[in-house]
This record gives sequence, C-alpha cells and structure tokens, in this order.
Amino acid sequence: MKGSGEAVSVDIQAGDRTFTSTCLSVGNPHCVSVIEGVDVFPLETYGPLIENHDLFPNRVNAEFIEPIDQHTIRMRVWERGAHETAACGTGACAASVAAVRLKIVETPVTVKLNGGDLEVDWLPGEEIFMTGPAVEVFEGDVEV
Repeated sequence: MKGSGEAVSVDIQAGDRTFTSTCLSVGNPHCVSVIEGVDVFPLETYGPLIENHDLFPNRVNAEFIEPIDQHTIRMRVWERGAHETAACGTGACAASVAAVRLKIVETPVTVKLNGGDLEVDWLPGEEIFMTGPAVEVFEGDVEV
C-alpha cells in the first residue's frame, strides 16, 4: 500500500474528553488516538463523536490504540458509516504508522484486533506492508 506517512497531530474535543490524535490518510482518512484501557474504552460513545467531528466534513475512521510492548499495539476501530468492526486493514496500517511516528513502537508492528492479529511493516518514505489472515464473513445472493 502506498502511504507517505504524512500526518497531522490535533487535539479533538469529543464529549467530555480531549484526544490528542494523529490524523493521516492511507487511501482513506483515519484519526488515531492513544489511550489507556482500550478493551474497556466506551467506543460506542466516542467513536461516533470523532467520526462526525467538524474537523472531518467527510467523516473519518477512528482508531483507539494502546501500546502493549515495543512491537505490539492493541486496537479497536470505529469505521465511518459502519460502527465498531472486528478488524480494519487500512486502520491497522494507519495506527501502526502513527504509533511509529510517535515513537511508542518500532516496526514491524503487530496490531491486535478483535478479529485477529495483523502485521504491519513501515519505514518513513517507504510503502506500508500488511500481512494477516483473510476470512469470509458473509455470503449471499441478490436478485436484481
């Protein structure tokens, strides 16, 4: 995936909290916030507030991450228009780039998601490489 790694740091007021976030695009817009207690974080409260914040007129994907060790982060994601999802490849890439830029982890980064782990490798100025499992979650027929 092409990604320049260009990012902007912003403070976002969402409800009763202010998040210092890293915003970047990896083909679609992401807003990554480092927090404590990501597993118990009220994503359904703050995810939509960030998704629909005035800073993002076309809305944004909101990732909330917590560092685990030097090469691992735990992530939950609120995808724009879809609510919380079990995994998000572009979100994992954006979160990894943000975490490396913030110097809270080093590449390669293991991103632990509810839907499984993804591995992301990125160096400034280089392409982003992500590996991980792909699983079928739905099959259907549509009559037109």
